[in-house]
Amino acid sequence: MTSDLETPTEALSDAGLETFAYDDAIVRKFVVATVFWGVIGMLAGLLAALQLASHHFNLELPYITFGRLRPIHTNAVIFAFVGNAIFAGSYYATQRLLKTRLFSDTLSKIHFWGWQLIIVGAAVTFALGITVSKEYAELEWPLDVAVAVIWIIYAINFFGMLKTRREKHLYVAIWFFMASIIAVALLHVVNSLAVPVSLFKSYPIFAGVQDALVQWWYGHNAVAFFLTTPFLGLMYYYLPKAAERPVYSYRLSIIHFWSLIFIYMWAGPHHLLYTALPEWAQALGTAFSIMLIAPSWGGMINGLLTLRGAWDKLRTDPVLKFMVAAVTFYGLSTFEGPMMSLKSVNSLSHYTNWTVAHVHGGALGWNGFLTFGMLYWLVPRLWRRKGKAPELFSVKLANAHFWLGLVGIGFYVLSMWAAGIAEGLMWKEFDADGRLVYGTWSDTLPTLFPMYIIRAVGGALYITGLFMMVYNLIKTAKGADTEDQVAQAPALKAEVTEEKGHWHRLLEGRPVRFTIYTTIAVAIGGAMEIIPSLLIESNVPTIASVKPYTPLELEGRDIYIAEGCYNCHSQMIRPFRAETERYGEYSKAGEFIYDRPFQFGSRRIGPDLHRVGGKYPDMWHYNHMLDPRSTSEGSVMPAYPWLFEDELDLSLTATKLRAFQIFNAPYSDDDVKNAEANARAQAAQIAEGLQAQVATLPDIRDKQIVALIAYLQRLGTDIKQAEGSAAR
Repeated sequence: MTSDLETPTEALSDAGLETFAYDDAIVRKFVVATVFWGVIGMLAGLLAALQLASHHFNLELPYITFGRLRPIHTNAVIFAFVGNAIFAGSYYATQRLLKTRLFSDTLSKIHFWGWQLIIVGAAVTFALGITVSKEYAELEWPLDVAVAVIWIIYAINFFGMLKTRREKHLYVAIWFFMASIIAVALLHVVNSLAVPVSLFKSYPIFAGVQDALVQWWYGHNAVAFFLTTPFLGLMYYYLPKAAERPVYSYRLSIIHFWSLIFIYMWAGPHHLLYTALPEWAQALGTAFSIMLIAPSWGGMINGLLTLRGAWDKLRTDPVLKFMVAAVTFYGLSTFEGPMMSLKSVNSLSHYTNWTVAHVHGGALGWNGFLTFGMLYWLVPRLWRRKGKAPELFSVKLANAHFWLGLVGIGFYVLSMWAAGIAEGLMWKEFDADGRLVYGTWSDTLPTLFPMYIIRAVGGALYITGLFMMVYNLIKTAKGADTEDQVAQAPALKAEVTEEKGHWHRLLEGRPVRFTIYTTIAVAIGGAMEIIPSLLIESNVPTIASVKPYTPLELEGRDIYIAEGCYNCHSQMIRPFRAETERYGEYSKAGEFIYDRPFQFGSRRIGPDLHRVGGKYPDMWHYNHMLDPRSTSEGSVMPAYPWLFEDELDLSLTATKLRAFQIFNAPYSDDDVKNAEANARAQAAQIAEGLQAQVATLPDIRDKQIVALIAYLQRLGTDIKQAEGSAAR
């Protein structure tokens, strides 16, 4: 790897060399954005953790209830904090590896400001309840389009540097950046395909089981190609720089790259084990998940062994501490993930806090620590003092940040592991008479509350370390120079491209061919899973009794999604005795053919709702939404008083039914024409029934709550239930 130390302009006068300046200004912007959004995203996460420890932290404000706050937290951390770190790190590294300035200063600025506006737009829309509800892909269609445009701009700027490069060889970090750009574009476009019905509402073109498969193909690979492969690119650049050692093994990096990008795309179905997804897809996801261990650990070993001969430096250098810990967390997470894809383990871990522990071990340890290490290395070089070597304001403060963050992760992950295993075991426990020991959801909550408090403490410690870093970086940058670094390199000669050598070296000298092969490796796994699922009709057998939602139920479903109820409640009963005893008949693929988007869920903070229809009277739902603790003692669910005050908007109901006609839902033209009238008639029936029980109740026929009650009472009723829980 070539040196990127600053070089005075006046010293660059060697004959035959071209003098140019790197675009460090845009890197500095992305660094600042990374730090800013890191603070915002993690504070949102801390508030969400406190809301689970005590319902009082919901404050009964619609904009920051857990259901709306969780996507704000996840998107702020993933796409704002991590996303800006990727852009900062890749722009800095790629310019120096290719010996060229960014392809276009204008595109760089559009990229930066466009991405920040998307983040702000996401935060505002989620707070307002405007969401698609698909995990890590909650943005509504206008913002989805904006993401695609900005990502294309990033791709043009990145691949444009390959054209203007002065260095023939494409270093391993660039391979991972290339694969990430290609894969994220593919994933985002396919998963975001939808039919808009208004500026802030759309329905995905896929439904039910098919939508779930496409979403978790995206969701798993968003982790793969947004949270992993670009960070591997950062690891391969910044870890050797910090250690002042070359990468341990070039051959291992080749194996790591090609095997990882090929295998990752096949593993998405392991998020849907024991669901209504076809068995062949579940088995395929599990098999490829296990295979992921080998390339993932190959990358971890390559990173850790790069430090050979630098162990003394590791004792004192906080940058290396963060990076070594990050690579270790990467190895741990990429072992735990495949283990959780084994059906025997998944039956215990899925829907529990164990999954939360797994995700945050990777996010806080791998993504967070590698970003912190990169920032501690980058900031002294981006904000330089003339005549002085890059120097951090306080090494002691950075070391304190490391240990505080590590302890915080320990508290967080260990508490959630304990909570997850406890949940999984309690859900399945029967007494000697064959009855569920924990018959109601509230029975399990007292066991979890202490661990929720420890989780919040761990998060607070981690964030305290983050604030220490913010102070340290501000002091490091204060008063420093912000000029673009000037460098020299010879122009790349065309005849050099015919140079012979190792087969992979030859491929690295041909970026177009390299990109084509990378695209094929990335795309084949998704195609082999998704295309059969979409084209083979027998994969989703129909059920004659399953009908589309009534207009009022459809509006209620949209309110359910807007309030983020899917963040706490699943709608997928797995074929376990404990679940069928507790919730009812297990879920069938054909029941979800009109669900756009699907609502299988990935976490149970409350009970599954797939068979909740008819289980309780309308009055129970009325009271439950007004004061959850009046019906469910000890519940952490927030109250929703605004649903009893906000008007029910039916102006788009007919348009929504018309959109479902495009999807071949059996709505007649009369159904569309009379959609609003039919919705109001059903609302009046529910409202009058409530007032017949309690005459003093206000009339809710024009309020949002009536639509939500209609939807909840419909869930799971298409398959008729006999006495007990057996389907007829």
